[in-house]
Amino acid sequence: MEVFLETKRLVLRRFTMDDVDLVVALDSDPEVMRYITGGTPTPREEIVDFYLPAWLSYYERFAGFGFWAAQAKHTGEFLGWFHFRPSPQGALDDVELGYRLRRSAWGQGYASEASRALIARGFTELGARRVFASTMVVNTASRRVMEKAGLRLVRLYHAEWPVRIEGDEQGDVEDALTREEWLTSAGRVGVEELQL
Repeated sequence: MEVFLETKRLVLRRFTMDDVDLVVALDSDPEVMRYITGGTPTPREEIVDFYLPAWLSYYERFAGFGFWAAQAKHTGEFLGWFHFRPSPQGALDDVELGYRLRRSAWGQGYASEASRALIARGFTELGARRVFASTMVVNTASRRVMEKAGLRLVRLYHAEWPVRIEGDEQGDVEDALTREEWLTSAGRVGVEELQL
């Protein structure tokens, strides 16, 4: 197991093709997929043929960035994943944060803990200038994670969704935090999360 980052309760590691069943199970939960596909599961063949190969390619193309499997530190239980990657449309120092967790991991602070640690790693070691995350306005749980991670509202916009998702008419939010804002924030949120 190639560990990328550790926090007090979590290990973020590289994905492998052996993780197919874990990702299929995660994406098969309609509640997990509610604000992504309207609850429709991701077909196994898409995970095998597209998603996992794309995630694995990040490790070769972008040092320190990519998609990371999240495991409970003391049990090894798969909890979901986080991505921390250069913006597909932007510069390498404009980094997108994202996460998808199993329902059993919701409400326990895992998403905030890992997000703060990833942001700290991005600003201290990976040369990030800005970290941002996006979600639907109605996805209040994800918005709380973004806020707890120190990101603040930058804009409200309307994304084009390939499927109709309840609440999409209210739009989407982008929250962000710059390195300068992070450096001046009280206690530099996230440093305490990193297990160095």
